[in-house]
Amino acid sequence: MIRQAKGKTPRRPPPKKPSNNQKDPVGVYCRVRPLGAEDEECCIEVISNTTIQLHAPDGLKANRNGEFKETQYSFKKVFGIKTTQRELFEDVAKPLVEDLIHCKNGLLFTYGVTGSGKTHTMTGSPGQGGLLPRSLDMIFNSIGPYQAKRYVFKPDDKNGMEVQNQVDALLDRQKRDSQTTVPKTPTTRRVDPEFADMISPEEACKADGVDEDSSYSVFVSYIEIYNNYIYDLLEETPFDPIKPKPPQSKILREDQNHNMYVAGCTEVEVKSTEEAFEVFWRGQKKRRIANTQLNRESSRSHSVFIVKLAQAPLDADGDNVLQDKNQVNVSQLCLVDLAGSERTSRTRAEGSRLREAGNINQSLMTLRTCIEVLRENQMCGTNKMVPYRDSKVTHLFKNYFDGEGKVRMVVCVNPKADDYEETLLVMRFAEMTQEVEVARPVDRPICGFAAGRRQRNQAFKDELTRRLEERGGPVDGDSPTVLNQLLQSFPPLPPCEISGPNDDVTLPRLIEALEKRHKIRQMMIDEYNKTANMLKSVLQEQDSNVLSKENFIQEQRGKLGEKDKMIQNQKNEIDRLEKKSKMLEYKIDILQKTTNIYEEDKRSLQQELESREQRLQREVSEKRRMEARMQGIVTDAKLKWEKECERRVNAKQLEMQNKLWVKDEKLKQLKAIVTEGKTENRQPQRPSREKDKVPAKRSASPSPVPTAAPVRPLHRRSHSAGGERWVDHKPTTNVDLDTVLQPNIPNAIKVNAPNEKALSKCDKYVLTHQEIASDGEIQTKLIKGEVFKTRGGGQSVQFTDIETLKQENPVAASRKRRSSETGPEGEPMEGDWTDVETRCSVAVEMRAGSNLGPGYQHHGYTKRRKP
Repeated sequence: MIRQAKGKTPRRPPPKKPSNNQKDPVGVYCRVRPLGAEDEECCIEVISNTTIQLHAPDGLKANRNGEFKETQYSFKKVFGIKTTQRELFEDVAKPLVEDLIHCKNGLLFTYGVTGSGKTHTMTGSPGQGGLLPRSLDMIFNSIGPYQAKRYVFKPDDKNGMEVQNQVDALLDRQKRDSQTTVPKTPTTRRVDPEFADMISPEEACKADGVDEDSSYSVFVSYIEIYNNYIYDLLEETPFDPIKPKPPQSKILREDQNHNMYVAGCTEVEVKSTEEAFEVFWRGQKKRRIANTQLNRESSRSHSVFIVKLAQAPLDADGDNVLQDKNQVNVSQLCLVDLAGSERTSRTRAEGSRLREAGNINQSLMTLRTCIEVLRENQMCGTNKMVPYRDSKVTHLFKNYFDGEGKVRMVVCVNPKADDYEETLLVMRFAEMTQEVEVARPVDRPICGFAAGRRQRNQAFKDELTRRLEERGGPVDGDSPTVLNQLLQSFPPLPPCEISGPNDDVTLPRLIEALEKRHKIRQMMIDEYNKTANMLKSVLQEQDSNVLSKENFIQEQRGKLGEKDKMIQNQKNEIDRLEKKSKMLEYKIDILQKTTNIYEEDKRSLQQELESREQRLQREVSEKRRMEARMQGIVTDAKLKWEKECERRVNAKQLEMQNKLWVKDEKLKQLKAIVTEGKTENRQPQRPSREKDKVPAKRSASPSPVPTAAPVRPLHRRSHSAGGERWVDHKPTTNVDLDTVLQPNIPNAIKVNAPNEKALSKCDKYVLTHQEIASDGEIQTKLIKGEVFKTRGGGQSVQFTDIETLKQENPVAASRKRRSSETGPEGEPMEGDWTDVETRCSVAVEMRAGSNLGPGYQHHGYTKRRKP
């Protein structure tokens, strides 16, 4: 509430950054570590100093059915297993250290799977110092003679630096020296064996073009990002062995220039490489202790080592640092060791380990997402918001991707086959990162003092010291020879002896001589001042001319340097495009070869398909020929057996007719005997199929049952076979059934459709009608009627009777009758059809009270089945 009552200080707008349209792609390098054992399967092959090739392990190919093929990835440079730490530093980190000394920021981070060599690349080991110790060594080798005294620069806790005067800095140094826990000089400290002999003296290097007219100080800070929380590894906290307190997390804030920093982070001023190493390893030990207490792995967190270099110009005398905060330039180099990226399914983590693995993977996924959005915005011209705030890692370093410094990444890979899938994801992310471009940082202006102030001040001090040594006293600017010449130019003094008290001549002469000498001296002083002023003006004019010349030369050198950088960048761009073109040509060749292989496979498959179609057609034609052949054989056999059956049936029919005739005659004789001669004896005659019989009149009442067993006639003739003339109407749609018994009407007029002419000549009319019965067989109906003349002179038909002709299967009929018409003793009843002639006969069903129609013949054909 108090802060709101006082009101907030309005935020100053950020300084306008000089526009710079030049952009550089993110430098991505690849380092391949050696295999752990010689017999391990390798999945990475270094093709050239810029290209590597990945091929899937044999087991993975079998499991995925060849889905993974050999893929190639290009980098700015590839370092093989024989690359030394020095060679890696020369190409990757040395340019960033040179930019740091020239007031430019830099970001370098290692990325890869756990166990791929990230920590070894960044930190190294005794005798094989990594990028971090070599960068520190190069910084101090370059600015060693130009470092300011301790506490001249002091952090302001807002990501800036203040310049203290000599008195405040002296008081802070005395306070530090009075503390017993801190040694006075870093040379008296015992070197930790863990970082001893990191870099050999012959491998030391230094930057060129260091501004000698500036004063420098180095500040380091060391933080850890674990589970998306930031912890200060250099923070001094009291240690309680009984109840240790967990470390306090830090927050991110934005300074007045919209740059992100860790609020409340400890920044230690170091004056030598050994002291910086000691601070780094102090943070490493604290990190190990925290990992042991929390039971976690060091690979599950991101570590960030920040090196800040504060520099300010010397004043005009070249003696002290300029007391102007606006003239202080702070540049920083961030060295980041990212956590390992691997799948949780492979690590089999559970519980808290699973949660921390998820947070690590989430932060790495956020980094990938930011890179993807940056690439899409640059390539497609979109303006999507980059999700920097989704993770502390991306939020802390968002300024670098916005153009506040160079960004470089070292991708560390393990060539063993077990890491193939994770390595494939790392390669895809690295390939995408190379397509992101970052604005090139511009040079920061320094105050316009004349160059060489420190050197001239040192030369003046050396000359003053030399003169003091020659004269053994203070120097007034004149040599003894010049003093003697000046004394000889004065008029000589008269004798100074006084002859007596009344001598009035000596003293006036002496006074006159001294006055003359005083006038001459005054004239000489005026002349000297005049000449000195003239010389001073000339010197100032010459100094201003020299300064303008030097500024012009410096400006021209800057322009020349920019031109050289532009030319170099264009050359690099041309080289990159050439490499990309070669890579695309190589990919085109691979695609062309793949296309040719697919075309050959397509042609071979088409040929095989055509051959199979031809073979199928041959088989179909052969099948058709075989079917036609078999159909012919079946038809021939059917005709043969039909003829044979017809012959046998005719023979059997004739035999049965003869037997029936004999039985009929015997019955007639027996009847004649029983009736006692009521009828006359007559010669037996064979029944003729053409003989007409007189139809008997049928009564409405049923006829009595005869005492003797009725004789089963062979067939019955229709009553319509008398002397009347018939119109036989057979439609053309009727089917020829080829049965033995056929309606036969002698002297009938056969027509397909009834007409008046035919009806006028006949007395009777019969229509042959076919239909499907309930059992699915074809039955024939003879619909009979009488023809009458109408009053109008026409003809009309009155239907009187219907005869039904139906076919049955003799085998099924005999079986049915055999099962249903047996007597109680198991003997067949009278009328049972058990012999051949009854099975070959066809039943004729008549309606009650109807007259018999035309007779029909019995030919003995078997039952025709429904088609």
